[in-house]
Amino acid sequence: MPEKKAIVIGAGIVGLAVSKSLAERGYKVTVFERNEKAVSASIRNFGMVWPIGQPNGYLYDRALRSKSIWKQVCDGAGLWYNEVGSLHLAHHPLEWQVINEFAEAYRPTRSVAAISPAEAVKKSGAVNSNGLLGALWSADEMIVEARVAIEKIPAYLTEKYGVVFHFGKAVTAIRHPAVTAAGAVYNADEIYVCNGADFETLYPEIFAANFFTKCKLQMMRITAQPNGWRIGPSLCGGLSLIHYKGFEAAVSLPQLKDHFKKTLPDYIKWGIHVMVSQNAEGELTIGDSHEYAQVFDPFDKQFINQLIVDYLKKFAVFKDWTIAQSWHGIYPKKTDGQTDFVHSPEQGVTIVNGLGGAGMTLSFGLAEEVVEKAK
Repeated sequence: MPEKKAIVIGAGIVGLAVSKSLAERGYKVTVFERNEKAVSASIRNFGMVWPIGQPNGYLYDRALRSKSIWKQVCDGAGLWYNEVGSLHLAHHPLEWQVINEFAEAYRPTRSVAAISPAEAVKKSGAVNSNGLLGALWSADEMIVEARVAIEKIPAYLTEKYGVVFHFGKAVTAIRHPAVTAAGAVYNADEIYVCNGADFETLYPEIFAANFFTKCKLQMMRITAQPNGWRIGPSLCGGLSLIHYKGFEAAVSLPQLKDHFKKTLPDYIKWGIHVMVSQNAEGELTIGDSHEYAQVFDPFDKQFINQLIVDYLKKFAVFKDWTIAQSWHGIYPKKTDGQTDFVHSPEQGVTIVNGLGGAGMTLSFGLAEEVVEKAK
């Protein structure tokens, strides 16, 4: 039987995940990336693999499967990762109530616990204990260095599976079995479109008809902490409790949302919830905000960055607060509540998109499901 060929469009995390799944199942995979390397949302994030944000069921299971694959890929490619877990810190009674309800609901199925202030400080020297009521500890979360991983995984896939990458070649047309890239035509049995927030080049009518928008987030990086000091788990404030669907298991969550709407209206307006993770070099990635539109102001809003830092100081303490970098990313987002979009616009072509801000957490698991189903 002749070897089956697949073309993957996009070398962000979704495209890399799909390429790996196809190659492991015997496909000869060719990847096209319009830029000289992936530079969009897949490198502009915390590097968090974040199962705690997902509700029980297939999404939580997908997150754990993704984490397992991430570890396999990082071990194979010689990439750093750190299974640090996470702490959500409560400085208000409603936050503490939500944390206790969440821990009680998920204790039978997850490694979670509502812990005392003393226990939280023991897990992380970066915890601001002033007024701390307690914290939610979860052992599931992991950090990778997204900037490094997304750049180096292509070489790993080439060496291990023979995946061929064409960087700097944009695919501008598809008519199965052919794609046109940089004026040349390439053919494949299966074509996967993993094009992130580019809704305009390929199948624009599909994206227009299927409840897609774009999300701009602002983030910053704090300089490497002195003398190798590390914060341990990734840290979150109470605003993160209202951001992720996983916390809807807490019956008091609507009350907490109302509380934040009254007391932190600017944070709600700009979709700000504040988290911090630490990379291998000791730098701290902090953020973020969420603006939704099809087109954005290309300039970041300084007041949003200041809101993020101000809130972070309420629950975290660092040795050095020097801001070394700031940036924004733009990712695709479904407006109908769906957490992914897998769609075949024509025979032999599959669009994989719509993971929102959970690409690092869910892509590897989703890719396995998509490719397994196709087989």
